[in-house]
Amino acid sequence: MPDSQYRFRDRRDAGRLLAAHLLHFADSKPLVLALPRGGVPVAYEIAKALHAPLDLLIVRKLGAPGHSEFGIGAVVDGAHPEIVLNEEIVRQLDVSQNYLREETVRQLAEIDRRRRLYRSDRLPPDPTGRTVIVVDDGIATGGTVRAGLRALRKVRPKRLVLAVPVAAPDTASRLRDECDELVCLLTPEPFYAVGAHYLNFDQTSDDEVVGLLAQADAMGSVAGTTP
Repeated sequence: MPDSQYRFRDRRDAGRLLAAHLLHFADSKPLVLALPRGGVPVAYEIAKALHAPLDLLIVRKLGAPGHSEFGIGAVVDGAHPEIVLNEEIVRQLDVSQNYLREETVRQLAEIDRRRRLYRSDRLPPDPTGRTVIVVDDGIATGGTVRAGLRALRKVRPKRLVLAVPVAAPDTASRLRDECDELVCLLTPEPFYAVGAHYLNFDQTSDDEVVGLLAQADAMGSVAGTTP
């Protein structure tokens, strides 16, 4: 693919371009939440531009009994972790409450492991009553983002914003109903893959995530504090 067909040089470039469309949120002292790992470099540039705290939104799929790759819902990290279930599938598979509890405990343990890896002992921020900007590097099917937005809605943020550089058109349309505002720079038709719209779409490493979060903290962008 020729370079001229790429929209973004890399995730940091995408974040800077996206931040320019989010500056009107600066006065509301928003909380920026990134989906790791690819969303973190994008979100870092947004948090930097808005002088906002940066943290993570970690989402784990709840797998069906005997078929862990088939999702029946998700559990979402936060000050008050939330469970989002596909009630229709849960009923169709006759999933027991005992299984749901056990699977939730397993995924919460994995969320805790990942948060400790990325954020050490820092507790997740409470989004209640705040403007929250959820950021990823792009969206294809949107399942993980949808679960995250629905979980955040349960804890009553003042305003819930989804910000992404690129998304599949149909997915973007569906996600508008899951948030108060969707800011998306590119909805290409036809849509092939998120990475097709980046010149550099190398995998974001754990070390890069940790480093960017530390830089955000050093700038005063510590979740839960006033910038």
